[in-house]
Amino acid sequence: MKFNKKWLLGLGSLAVAALLVGCSSGETGGKKAATDFPESTPESLKKETKIMVIRKIGGDDHTAQYLAGAKAEGEALGFKVDTYSANGDTAKFHDAIKQAGDKKYDGVLISHGDDAATKQGVQDLVDKGIPVVTFDSVAEISEIDGVTMTSQNDEELADLALQELHRRLGDKANFAYLWVDGLVPMVKRNKIYTKFLEDNPGYKEIDRYGVVAADTSVQTQNAVSAMLTKYGKGKIDGIFATWDAFGMGAHRAMEEANRQDVTLVSIDVSNADLQAMQAENSRWVATAACDPKLIGEINLRILAKKIAGEETPAEFTIKPTLITQEQLKEHGSEVTMENLPEVVEGWGKSSDFVEDWMKDLKEANK
Repeated sequence: MKFNKKWLLGLGSLAVAALLVGCSSGETGGKKAATDFPESTPESLKKETKIMVIRKIGGDDHTAQYLAGAKAEGEALGFKVDTYSANGDTAKFHDAIKQAGDKKYDGVLISHGDDAATKQGVQDLVDKGIPVVTFDSVAEISEIDGVTMTSQNDEELADLALQELHRRLGDKANFAYLWVDGLVPMVKRNKIYTKFLEDNPGYKEIDRYGVVAADTSVQTQNAVSAMLTKYGKGKIDGIFATWDAFGMGAHRAMEEANRQDVTLVSIDVSNADLQAMQAENSRWVATAACDPKLIGEINLRILAKKIAGEETPAEFTIKPTLITQEQLKEHGSEVTMENLPEVVEGWGKSSDFVEDWMKDLKEANK
């Protein structure tokens, strides 16, 4: 008996479609049935739980670590976690938020929403019954019931870095300020910076630069190279970088110009930063930071509690610490983000928002 080739292909397609339909029921195929979950699992999580993590800025290691932390924590709980970085593109950022609502994710994390439209985007998600946690986003979101806003303690980050700069340079110094307006954490850090200048009249800002782009560190390197040419030895004493992407650009410019007379202090940390701080003759002497991976983990836990119908705070702040070049070099071997806890006590660890049912889910999903 002969069969038409097209008819055979069509029959095969139907078989595949039938298989996919069977797998989507939640009872067969790759998805777990409700009975497959630990007894302690909240009822609303006894199904496939889909999370979307959306970050406006990108192109930096801090972003990569934040996204990785959220994804790893979610997947350890058995969730499906998608991540997206808009790399500073406002239109793409807001389109991603809309898509998250249209695709009916069970929960959404939003990072660095820095404009008024972010509030409306979050409101639209909440109106669809989708729980939301934000990180370093506009304060107006606090007006939306049920949303948790998280942040690093940006005021303390700036204070730790500036006090270290003061300790290194004394009561009088000329320095450059690497900062950009508009982003919520930057606005907070700038308030502390302004107060620092008022309290320390011997400190004079002689130049500043700041841009947020996919190649922020490269553009910063070029800008700082020009500064170092403009201000010869004895004309500039230090650089305060309010973001480690700025810090990396400044470090490369200083290294290229062989400027051992300039002291660099920054905010935020990554493997690349740690390597640069430990390099021979490096003048990147300190950075104030929170663990970006841990921030992603904590944000994910809060979101999981929301999906579970549990109480969560309206705001949560993560406490920072200061990491110095001396601490790193005293360790005796190369320090990375992985072994940084050996240098900084408590780094990367937090029991905040860890519930017994989360421990059970992680055990079941090992």
